Amino acid sequence: MRYVEGAPIADTAAPGGPIETRWDRHRFGTRLVNPANKRKLTVIVVGTGLAGGAAAATLGELGYNVLSFCYQDSPRRAHSIAAQGGINAAKNYRNDGDSVHRLFYDTVKGGDFRSRESNVYRLAQISVEIIDQCVAQGVPFAREYGGLLDTRSFGGAQVSRTFYARGQTGQQLLLGAYQALARQVNAGRVKMHPRTEMLDLVVADGRARGIVARDLVTGEVTTHLADAVVLATGGYGNVFYLSTNAKGCNATAIWRAHRRGALLANPCYTQIHPTCIPVSGDHQSKLTLMSESLRNDGRVWVPVRAGDTRPANQIPESERDYYLERIYPSFGNLVPRDIASRAAKNVCDSGHGVGPGGLGVYLDFADAIRRLGKPAVEAKYGNLFEMYQRITGEDPYEVPMRIYPAVHYTMGGLWVDYDLQSTIPGLFVVGEANFSDHGANRLGASALMQGLADGYFVLPNTIGGYLADGPFDPVPADHPAVTEAETGVRDRVARLLAVNGDRTVDSFHRELGRLMWDHCGMERSEEGLRKALERIPELRQEFWERVRVPGDGEGLNQALEKAGRVADFFELAELMCVDALHRTESCGGHFRAESQTPDGEALRDDERFSYVAAWEYAGADEPPVLHREALDFEYVTPSQRSYK
Repeated sequence: MRYVEGAPIADTAAPGGPIETRWDRHRFGTRLVNPANKRKLTVIVVGTGLAGGAAAATLGELGYNVLSFCYQDSPRRAHSIAAQGGINAAKNYRNDGDSVHRLFYDTVKGGDFRSRESNVYRLAQISVEIIDQCVAQGVPFAREYGGLLDTRSFGGAQVSRTFYARGQTGQQLLLGAYQALARQVNAGRVKMHPRTEMLDLVVADGRARGIVARDLVTGEVTTHLADAVVLATGGYGNVFYLSTNAKGCNATAIWRAHRRGALLANPCYTQIHPTCIPVSGDHQSKLTLMSESLRNDGRVWVPVRAGDTRPANQIPESERDYYLERIYPSFGNLVPRDIASRAAKNVCDSGHGVGPGGLGVYLDFADAIRRLGKPAVEAKYGNLFEMYQRITGEDPYEVPMRIYPAVHYTMGGLWVDYDLQSTIPGLFVVGEANFSDHGANRLGASALMQGLADGYFVLPNTIGGYLADGPFDPVPADHPAVTEAETGVRDRVARLLAVNGDRTVDSFHRELGRLMWDHCGMERSEEGLRKALERIPELRQEFWERVRVPGDGEGLNQALEKAGRVADFFELAELMCVDALHRTESCGGHFRAESQTPDGEALRDDERFSYVAAWEYAGADEPPVLHREALDFEYVTPSQRSYK
């Protein structure tokens, strides 16, 4: 394992004092930009999901000139639309003991004490404002009979704080953000650039000043300049090839920024979601998520007898192991995702799995249907049941669903300070693209919360402190930084097209994904990680010698798009494995086989690893540099997580 120790890093923007007032005091102390000056400032926002769409809409509403970019044909197709289960908020409508402090506590604990207290408390505070914002936009949250907003439970919490819109919460929230964005487009304050992919970051005179992008329809490479750049480009779960992410989700934007000097934090923290339709064969290009909300009413079980291949309805109750309820009686089926995922893997590894290859467990709604009636279950989960039936051909009203863990969300991302600014001045990172709020494991229904908190409430306040120094001197088109970035993008496209080898992009991506799943997936070991670190550089070299990218760069070429993204995945995958190998503890989504309790739970090492691992890119052939940000806990005492 090759890496170099660098100087420690600190979040110098983070406020001190009582945690309950930190965000309010910080906002008050942040400099403002007067309306006349905002009209002179331009901000680039890359990505139009919940974080990017909310940020672009809000910045436009504030009076800035905004350039918004997405590689989809419409902002409405951002991957936030796929989120199903809900969004957390500490409203305490159920009067069941919830509060801002409890949401803060659950999130820090759920992240296995590897997140910043200040950031998480701010997220919990803002959660209550998000719901009001979305209701005002017309988001059709589910309501109780009396008209009040309904909530349901999610993993890692013993209170009911998750607001939802049936099984399509992400879609409805994204439509709300899109409407706000479209209003600003119509007002002329936001200019949309759809079907356009960012391929590099322009850093001029030490500041992020623009991006180099390629029009995915015409192939034209252009540079767009601004006073600040915001990345809202999501996570990197597709490094594993098979994941719950849309096929287009990629790491290129953050990886290009990383190569330009932005530190990348905690890349090994990958979330494995426990509720996914199992793999059905080598033909698959992605996996389908079944919402965690299903664990509210569905009961997870496997046959007591190993190798039992009887249909589920022929296995009597006395021969069923409801293993989550047995092992974790306090939380039952609502344990956090990392714990539920490892538990499913363990029972399948011991021969109790169901379905093809024994890689599945049952998620059974028979009890809920008997207790609530089919119409009530259908009202809550109908579209999810329909989706499952279309994909598998099985009716979950009649037989249990079969589920198995799969790669989902990534907690790692570009390092940012309390203001959401990276180590490159003027480069801000929001939503899943940054590392800031979830530690080593994200609780369910918190992704939508973070995306909207960052986009609607945090970034629009903090970016003003940076832009108050603007407008900055214009960057001319012939500036060396612009010329170098543009030339690099064109050369990279030409190089990919010139290989003209004998292997498809997908074949390389599939092989890389298998390596990562086997050695840096649900469970990691020193032996496996070293194997991956030996093979990945070889595979990357083979990619640049044998990949075949048909067509040219002068028009629509999806093979070329994928090739550029997979080339970045190779480099990212190596850093993920280096990060996983250096962190010899287990925590949250990072489970080292060598570090577990006697009963198989993750065993942290707070004395040695209570820090954020922020990696610096040192060059193509140089080892990465590790900068540590110490984590301090004043309000939540780290302890061995227990959901029993």
